Amino acid sequence: MIEIQNCPVCDNNEFTPFLTCLDHSISRENFTLVQCNNCQLIITSPRPSNHELSKYYSSPAYTSHIAAAQSVFDKIYLTARSFALKWKLSLVKKYTISNQKKILDFGCGTAEFLKLAKQNGWATVGMEPSDQARNNSHPSIIKDVRPTLTDVINEGHKFDAITLWHVLEHVEDLNTTLVALKTMLAQNGTIFIAVPNHTSFDGKHYGQNWAGYDVPRHLWHFNKNSMKRLLENHALRIATIIPMRLDAFYISLLSEKYQQKKSLSILGITKALFNALTSNFRARNTMNYSSLIYVIKK
Repeated sequence: MIEIQNCPVCDNNEFTPFLTCLDHSISRENFTLVQCNNCQLIITSPRPSNHELSKYYSSPAYTSHIAAAQSVFDKIYLTARSFALKWKLSLVKKYTISNQKKILDFGCGTAEFLKLAKQNGWATVGMEPSDQARNNSHPSIIKDVRPTLTDVINEGHKFDAITLWHVLEHVEDLNTTLVALKTMLAQNGTIFIAVPNHTSFDGKHYGQNWAGYDVPRHLWHFNKNSMKRLLENHALRIATIIPMRLDAFYISLLSEKYQQKKSLSILGITKALFNALTSNFRARNTMNYSSLIYVIKK
């Protein structure tokens, strides 16, 4: 296990215990979250070593690496994903100024987003370390996916758009990764980073049972301030922030299941939907939605 000694955002070495969360989906182990006393970044610490982390992904239960539904939550996830992929691509088109249309999807999972982008005329490259996820990719896109960031860097690409859809919270070395991504970004390119937001109503309501914590796979837990500070450290600016309203529903359903420690009843589903609606309603003025997309420029 690795105990984080210094905050990767502000280098502070003083932390306050925040929560203890259960890995509900795979290991059933407990993990501790601590909060940086300076920038408020929340960190999973101690956490498994980089080598050990792989076993927390290598399970059919890990939803984002699946190609076919195995449970009701898988079906909900895949249905929502189909809608979300088209919406995400529309955002990339809107905020990317280029005629080249070259895109990197960092942590692309089963590469469904890249497949859609390729069908819409984009030159596509993906990076996905999970053998399971790569092997579940469609034959039409798998040849565009690399297993490491080093492989992508060595090819010398410059990308008009770089996307990280719920990926940055999984990255072991935040700063090295952002340096590399910025280097590969075209001069007028755009980075899209989607992450959970623990300061949302559903994050606060469900607390240690909030599915957005997803320990130990989520190593870092951002709010708007800690994300802004991290990006500023790399001379990157947030052009705009876009809410992911649909996430509140899926996350609340999963969180309600974790809280009840059993299959969801009709009452549990009703509670989850009410909490998701409440979360989105309360975030209208604060932008503290369950998940946020940061649109980033050099």
